[in-house]
Amino acid sequence: MSIFNERLKECRNNNKIYQKQMAELLEITSRNYQRYEAGTLEPNIDKLILLADYFNVSLDYLVGRSDDPTRH
Repeated sequence: MSIFNERLKECRNNNKIYQKQMAELLEITSRNYQRYEAGTLEPNIDKLILLADYFNVSLDYLVGRSDDPTRH
């Protein structure tokens, strides 16, 4: 599992959100969201930005380029 997949799942679990809710937010199927967390599908840049904004973390944190989740 890559850093992105781990951090995505961690953010979702920390916020007590179901995969189905995330799929609805991203306007994708539940199965495709599950693939994000499984590492078999990667979101496009628009979805990455939406995820970072939703969880109030930096893109660098979400994709593993930083261990600091705060936005600068």
